[in-house]
Amino acid sequence: MKAVILAGGRGTRGRPFTDYIPKAMIPVQGRPLVYYIAKYLAKLDIIDEIIILGDFSGIGKQIEKYFENHVSFKKQIKFVQDSQSGTGGDLVHLKSSLGKSKEFLLWFVDNLCPVDIPKMYQYHKDSKTYATIAVRRYRKEETGFAIVKNGIIREFKEKPIIELQMAECLGIYIINSKIIGTIKTEKQRKKNLNLSYDILQPLSKKGSIAAYDIGKTQWLDIDSPTRVERNKDLVNSIIKKLC
Repeated sequence: MKAVILAGGRGTRGRPFTDYIPKAMIPVQGRPLVYYIAKYLAKLDIIDEIIILGDFSGIGKQIEKYFENHVSFKKQIKFVQDSQSGTGGDLVHLKSSLGKSKEFLLWFVDNLCPVDIPKMYQYHKDSKTYATIAVRRYRKEETGFAIVKNGIIREFKEKPIIELQMAECLGIYIINSKIIGTIKTEKQRKKNLNLSYDILQPLSKKGSIAAYDIGKTQWLDIDSPTRVERNKDLVNSIIKKLC
């Protein structure tokens, strides 16, 4: 199975940092964020090639140069230029790179999580769906909470782990390659396509999208160096598990 790291987002939440560096190059323990994801995927037996999909005509060129000059993995890393046409629209550029692969792993570069990919892949195969999305029902909050009764605070909870009423979708997918054909068709009527809402939503109505619950596995959305600094202990724990 091929692994695709989606690294073409503009990173608007991370400005002003992402005006000068792509989100994939946000520094984490002295290395770019994308390095840890690629290293983790490279050591998995079920992954035979890593594809980084991004805008290499702009500041995204930093990603390509980093891997060419500083990194050597046993598995090949291929770079595919996107068209800045949304998280769904950009995937159409993968068609020739995926070849005859029936499925591919899609990993949004701002997701840092030591998810068990072989286990998730087996879950996907057993579900016999078009796509499987990693989700979570538990989240560790970054702020303090209070238990309130009749307007009086009875107890404080410092950064608790809470159970969510709805499952939170994470940016890690296993997708049937046939979806590329669907995207190509949809792009004829709409230039920018969102993967979840424009492509997977209709399939979810048919029961064709599975959810892989990561339980209490650690996860962090990294959109800026500030987020890394503010969650230093969590980042260090995840990196240790990945590498």
